[in-house]
Amino acid sequence: MRPLTAILLAIALATQFAAVARAADPAHITVTGEGRVDAAPDMATISLGVTSQGDTAAAAMAANSQALSRVLANLRAAGIEDRDLQTTGLALSPDWRGADDGSAPRIVGYIASNMLTVQVRALDGLGAVLDAAVKDGANTVDGLSFGLADPEPVLDEARRRAVAVATHRAMLLTEAAGVSLGAVAAISEGGGSFAPAPMFAKAADMTAAVVPVASGEVSMSASVTMVWEIGQ
Repeated sequence: MRPLTAILLAIALATQFAAVARAADPAHITVTGEGRVDAAPDMATISLGVTSQGDTAAAAMAANSQALSRVLANLRAAGIEDRDLQTTGLALSPDWRGADDGSAPRIVGYIASNMLTVQVRALDGLGAVLDAAVKDGANTVDGLSFGLADPEPVLDEARRRAVAVATHRAMLLTEAAGVSLGAVAAISEGGGSFAPAPMFAKAADMTAAVVPVASGEVSMSASVTMVWEIGQ
Protein backbone atom coordinates (compact mmCIF):
# COMPACT_ATOMS: atom_id res chain seq x y z
CA MET A 1 0.00 0.00 0.00
CA ARG A 2 1.31 3.36 -0.98
CA PRO A 3 1.99 5.86 1.85
CA LEU A 4 -0.58 8.34 0.54
CA THR A 5 -3.23 5.67 0.34
CA ALA A 6 -2.48 4.57 3.91
CA ILE A 7 -2.77 8.14 5.15
CA LEU A 8 -6.13 8.64 3.44
CA LEU A 9 -7.39 5.36 4.88
CA ALA A 10 -6.30 6.37 8.39
CA ILE A 11 -8.10 9.70 8.07
CA ALA A 12 -11.28 7.97 6.90
CA LEU A 13 -11.17 5.53 9.79
CA ALA A 14 -10.58 8.33 12.31
CA THR A 15 -13.54 10.27 10.91
CA GLN A 16 -15.73 7.18 11.15
CA PHE A 17 -14.66 6.48 14.74
CA ALA A 18 -15.35 10.13 15.69
CA ALA A 19 -18.85 9.93 14.26
CA VAL A 20 -19.53 6.72 16.16
CA ALA A 21 -18.22 8.33 19.37
CA ARG A 22 -20.48 11.35 18.90
CA ALA A 23 -23.47 9.07 18.39
CA ALA A 24 -22.61 7.07 21.51
CA ASP A 25 -22.01 10.21 23.57
CA PRO A 26 -24.79 12.70 22.77
CA ALA A 27 -24.68 16.36 23.74
CA HIS A 28 -25.79 17.32 27.24
CA ILE A 29 -27.25 20.31 29.03
CA THR A 30 -26.45 21.04 32.68
CA VAL A 31 -28.76 23.21 34.78
CA THR A 32 -28.82 24.14 38.47
CA GLY A 33 -32.04 24.82 40.34
CA GLU A 34 -32.74 26.12 43.82
CA GLY A 35 -35.83 25.62 45.92
CA ARG A 36 -36.87 27.45 49.07
CA VAL A 37 -39.57 26.73 51.63
CA ASP A 38 -40.70 29.01 54.46
CA ALA A 39 -42.22 27.35 57.50
CA ALA A 40 -43.43 28.27 60.95
CA PRO A 41 -40.82 27.33 63.56
CA ASP A 42 -41.62 24.87 66.33
CA MET A 43 -38.64 25.40 68.63
CA ALA A 44 -36.33 28.16 69.84
CA THR A 45 -32.73 28.39 71.02
CA ILE A 46 -31.75 30.92 73.67
CA SER A 47 -28.18 31.92 74.46
CA LEU A 48 -27.93 33.47 77.89
CA GLY A 49 -25.35 33.92 80.57
CA VAL A 50 -24.45 34.91 84.09
CA THR A 51 -21.65 37.38 84.79
CA SER A 52 -20.42 37.89 88.35
CA GLN A 53 -17.72 39.94 90.05
CA GLY A 54 -15.68 39.24 93.17
CA ASP A 55 -12.63 40.50 95.04
CA THR A 56 -10.93 37.18 94.40
CA ALA A 57 -11.17 34.57 91.68
CA ALA A 58 -12.77 32.14 94.11
CA ALA A 59 -15.35 34.71 95.20
CA ALA A 60 -16.27 35.54 91.61
CA MET A 61 -16.67 31.87 90.69
CA ALA A 62 -18.70 31.15 93.83
CA ALA A 63 -21.08 34.03 93.10
CA ASN A 64 -21.39 32.92 89.50
CA SER A 65 -22.11 29.31 90.46
CA GLN A 66 -24.83 30.37 92.89
CA ALA A 67 -26.50 32.62 90.34
CA LEU A 68 -26.32 29.95 87.63
CA SER A 69 -27.83 27.38 90.00
CA ARG A 70 -30.81 29.66 90.48
CA VAL A 71 -31.16 30.14 86.73
CA LEU A 72 -31.08 26.39 86.10
CA ALA A 73 -33.65 25.78 88.84
CA ASN A 74 -35.97 28.42 87.38
CA LEU A 75 -35.62 27.00 83.89
CA ARG A 76 -36.39 23.47 85.06
CA ALA A 77 -39.42 24.82 86.94
CA ALA A 78 -40.55 26.44 83.67
CA GLY A 79 -40.56 23.02 82.00
CA ILE A 80 -37.11 22.86 80.40
CA GLU A 81 -35.63 19.36 80.46
CA ASP A 82 -32.00 18.64 81.31
CA ARG A 83 -31.31 17.47 77.74
CA ASP A 84 -32.11 21.01 76.56
CA LEU A 85 -29.66 22.76 78.89
CA GLN A 86 -26.01 22.98 77.89
CA THR A 87 -23.09 25.01 79.19
CA THR A 88 -21.37 26.53 76.16
CA GLY A 89 -18.87 28.88 77.73
CA LEU A 90 -17.05 29.41 81.03
CA ALA A 91 -14.57 32.21 81.63
CA LEU A 92 -12.70 33.81 84.53
CA SER A 93 -10.58 36.93 84.03
CA PRO A 94 -8.99 39.70 86.09
CA ASP A 95 -10.72 43.06 86.29
CA TRP A 96 -8.01 45.51 85.29
CA ARG A 97 -8.34 49.18 86.15
CA GLY A 98 -6.09 52.00 85.06
CA ALA A 99 -5.18 54.95 87.28
CA ASP A 100 -5.74 58.58 86.36
CA ASP A 101 -2.09 59.38 87.00
CA GLY A 102 -1.00 57.15 84.13
CA SER A 103 0.46 54.41 86.28
CA ALA A 104 0.26 50.77 85.21
CA PRO A 105 -3.16 49.11 85.38
CA ARG A 106 -3.82 46.93 88.38
CA ILE A 107 -6.17 44.08 89.21
CA VAL A 108 -9.09 45.26 91.35
CA GLY A 109 -11.08 42.03 91.23
CA TYR A 110 -12.20 39.17 89.05
CA ILE A 111 -15.04 38.59 86.61
CA ALA A 112 -16.58 35.15 86.09
CA SER A 113 -19.03 34.37 83.31
CA ASN A 114 -20.95 31.29 82.32
CA MET A 115 -22.89 30.93 79.07
CA LEU A 116 -25.86 28.60 78.74
CA THR A 117 -27.72 27.39 75.65
CA VAL A 118 -31.38 26.58 76.20
CA GLN A 119 -33.61 24.68 73.77
CA VAL A 120 -37.31 25.54 74.05
CA ARG A 121 -39.55 22.96 72.39
CA ALA A 122 -42.90 24.50 73.33
CA LEU A 123 -43.06 27.96 71.79
CA ASP A 124 -46.24 28.88 73.60
CA GLY A 125 -44.20 28.94 76.80
CA LEU A 126 -41.20 30.82 75.38
CA GLY A 127 -42.03 34.11 77.04
CA ALA A 128 -42.33 32.44 80.44
CA VAL A 129 -38.98 30.70 79.92
CA LEU A 130 -37.27 34.00 79.13
CA ASP A 131 -38.81 35.56 82.22
CA ALA A 132 -37.67 32.63 84.36
CA ALA A 133 -34.13 32.93 83.02
CA VAL A 134 -33.59 36.61 83.77
CA LYS A 135 -35.65 37.20 86.88
CA ASP A 136 -33.15 35.72 89.31
CA GLY A 137 -29.63 35.35 87.93
CA ALA A 138 -29.11 35.62 84.19
CA ASN A 139 -27.92 39.10 83.26
CA THR A 140 -26.82 38.48 79.66
CA VAL A 141 -28.98 37.39 76.76
CA ASP A 142 -26.88 37.08 73.61
CA GLY A 143 -29.62 36.00 71.28
CA LEU A 144 -32.75 34.05 70.49
CA SER A 145 -33.29 32.13 67.27
CA PHE A 146 -36.12 29.99 65.98
CA GLY A 147 -35.84 26.69 64.15
CA LEU A 148 -37.39 23.33 63.36
CA ALA A 149 -37.10 20.24 65.52
CA ASP A 150 -37.34 18.02 62.42
CA PRO A 151 -36.25 19.97 59.33
CA GLU A 152 -36.18 17.01 56.93
CA PRO A 153 -39.82 17.22 55.66
CA VAL A 154 -39.36 20.92 54.87
CA LEU A 155 -35.96 20.25 53.28
CA ASP A 156 -37.48 17.47 51.15
CA GLU A 157 -40.06 19.92 49.80
CA ALA A 158 -37.24 22.38 49.03
CA ARG A 159 -35.49 19.60 47.08
CA ARG A 160 -38.66 18.93 45.06
CA ARG A 161 -38.93 22.60 44.22
CA ALA A 162 -35.27 22.71 43.23
CA VAL A 163 -35.78 19.82 40.79
CA ALA A 164 -38.87 21.52 39.36
CA VAL A 165 -36.95 24.78 38.86
CA ALA A 166 -34.04 22.99 37.16
CA THR A 167 -36.40 21.06 34.88
CA HIS A 168 -38.28 24.21 33.90
CA ARG A 169 -35.04 25.99 33.02
CA ALA A 170 -33.75 23.06 30.99
CA MET A 171 -37.00 22.86 29.00
CA LEU A 172 -36.94 26.60 28.37
CA LEU A 173 -33.33 26.60 27.20
CA THR A 174 -33.67 23.63 24.87
CA GLU A 175 -36.89 25.03 23.39
CA ALA A 176 -35.18 28.36 22.73
CA ALA A 177 -32.26 26.51 21.11
CA GLY A 178 -34.57 24.50 18.85
CA VAL A 179 -33.64 21.11 20.29
CA SER A 180 -35.46 18.62 22.47
CA LEU A 181 -34.79 17.64 26.05
CA GLY A 182 -33.78 14.03 26.44
CA ALA A 183 -33.43 11.71 29.39
CA VAL A 184 -31.89 12.72 32.71
CA ALA A 185 -28.26 11.63 32.76
CA ALA A 186 -27.22 12.72 36.27
CA ILE A 187 -28.49 14.51 39.37
CA SER A 188 -26.38 15.90 42.18
CA GLU A 189 -27.41 17.83 45.26
CA GLY A 190 -25.58 20.94 46.39
CA GLY A 191 -25.39 22.28 49.89
CA GLY A 192 -28.70 23.20 51.46
CA SER A 193 -29.11 26.14 53.79
CA PHE A 194 -31.18 27.00 56.82
CA ALA A 195 -31.99 30.55 57.80
CA PRO A 196 -33.26 30.77 61.38
CA ALA A 197 -35.31 33.70 62.52
CA PRO A 198 -33.10 35.62 64.95
CA MET A 199 -34.17 37.85 67.80
CA PHE A 200 -31.83 39.83 70.02
CA ALA A 201 -32.57 41.40 73.37
CA LYS A 202 -30.86 42.71 76.46
CA ALA A 203 -31.54 41.24 79.84
CA ALA A 204 -32.27 44.74 81.13
CA ASP A 205 -35.16 45.01 78.65
CA MET A 206 -36.90 41.96 80.12
CA THR A 207 -39.15 42.75 83.04
CA ALA A 208 -40.96 40.50 85.46
CA ALA A 209 -43.87 40.31 83.04
CA VAL A 210 -43.90 37.54 80.46
CA VAL A 211 -41.66 38.64 77.60
CA PRO A 212 -43.58 39.02 74.29
CA VAL A 213 -41.93 37.33 71.29
CA ALA A 214 -42.78 36.93 67.62
CA SER A 215 -41.51 33.74 65.97
CA GLY A 216 -42.11 34.63 62.31
CA GLU A 217 -40.93 32.01 59.80
CA VAL A 218 -37.74 30.10 59.06
CA SER A 219 -36.46 29.36 55.56
CA MET A 220 -34.83 26.23 54.19
CA SER A 221 -33.35 25.93 50.72
CA ALA A 222 -31.88 23.17 48.57
CA SER A 223 -29.85 23.17 45.37
CA VAL A 224 -29.64 20.47 42.69
CA THR A 225 -27.61 20.20 39.50
CA MET A 226 -29.18 18.09 36.75
CA VAL A 227 -27.77 16.86 33.45
CA TRP A 228 -29.97 15.92 30.49
CA GLU A 229 -29.21 14.47 27.11
CA ILE A 230 -30.06 16.75 24.20
CA GLY A 231 -32.16 15.31 21.39
CA GLN A 232 -31.98 16.68 17.87
